[in-house]
Amino acid sequence: MAPSGADFDLLKNGPVTLYHRQEVLDEAVTTLVGLGYLVHRLDARAWATRADFAAAVREELDFPDHFGGNLDAFNDCMRDVAAFSYGADRESAGTVLVLTGYDTFAARDRRAAQIILDIVADNARVGLLHGHRMVCLVQSDDRDIRFEPVGATPVGWADRS
Repeated sequence: MAPSGADFDLLKNGPVTLYHRQEVLDEAVTTLVGLGYLVHRLDARAWATRADFAAAVREELDFPDHFGGNLDAFNDCMRDVAAFSYGADRESAGTVLVLTGYDTFAARDRRAAQIILDIVADNARVGLLHGHRMVCLVQSDDRDIRFEPVGATPVGWADRS
């Protein structure tokens, strides 16, 4: 029997999916919560700098005190999330990172916005080695926003986005 379900539909094209319409994103999140996923929500509209991103992600994912607050440290900590060290729960079906208003941050620091998604995608693959499904749902008010492939996978729009 082939795998199926809402989580499979999200992951089959890669761990990062774009959403334009908030109600479609909310529906996906509700479905994943119903399937037992742990959801972390971050509003990227509030991030004027990389330091703002680091502070928000540190708090939401309960990163350790030694978190360096830069993108290399984010990568290290996401590897730990993938291994269930923190920011995740082994008893859940997986972990969802929801980034809303991501276009606002991308307009401020396009390079960081791309690298963050790439780090999440790379570590989602690491998570699978630990039996940990990791999904990143990215909401953008800019329907024309595009990102380079992450984790060697294109970032595509959700169905009905």
